Amino acid sequence: MRIRGKQKKRQRFREMQGEFVQKPQEYKGHWNEKYFKRSAPLHIEIGTGRGQFLATMASLHPEINYVGIEKFPEVIIRAHEKKVAQNASNEALVCFDATNILEIFGESEVDRIYLNFSDPWPKKKHADQRLTSRVFLAKYRQILKPGGEIHFKTDNRQLFEFSLNTFAEMDWKLRNVTLDLHNSGFEGNVMTEYEAKFAEQGLPIYRLEALRR
Repeated sequence: MRIRGKQKKRQRFREMQGEFVQKPQEYKGHWNEKYFKRSAPLHIEIGTGRGQFLATMASLHPEINYVGIEKFPEVIIRAHEKKVAQNASNEALVCFDATNILEIFGESEVDRIYLNFSDPWPKKKHADQRLTSRVFLAKYRQILKPGGEIHFKTDNRQLFEFSLNTFAEMDWKLRNVTLDLHNSGFEGNVMTEYEAKFAEQGLPIYRLEALRR
């Protein structure tokens, strides 16, 4: 029987196991020393999607170590293709559920977290599953260094407003808040695949930076 779609991608993921970080828990607190074998700022993206953003960032900033986290095997294989295309040796990819992020990063280990176009989980009963919920912000506070940053982008106005409120409630310092990123004059923006599509349609992109106090 011919294997199609998601099933075929999952089979390919199993064949590519060696291309992704195995047992990421073993690197907790020691990503720079044990995995990257060098001292450098550590930036992570939660929900890499197809990986264009992370691979581009890794290519533009070889002085930074990057870890991409994506829980769907059929998606992360696309991120690996982008990593290879950009020859991004300073990028690691982990197939992992970020709900358990405290299992793979140590206290104050991370310098920056990127959240790009995360699932909005629109139903109120699912609010804690949003990556900018109080539940997740409490976890990020543990793994980020003092003064560490979260860079957040979304096309969803409701999620952005929710996020503004949760950051304020959790006493994060906000900066560079914009309701229309592509017309804000902000420099240095690297787009994801989804963002490029939204930009072509003229849809506004919401963005903020939150600093751990």
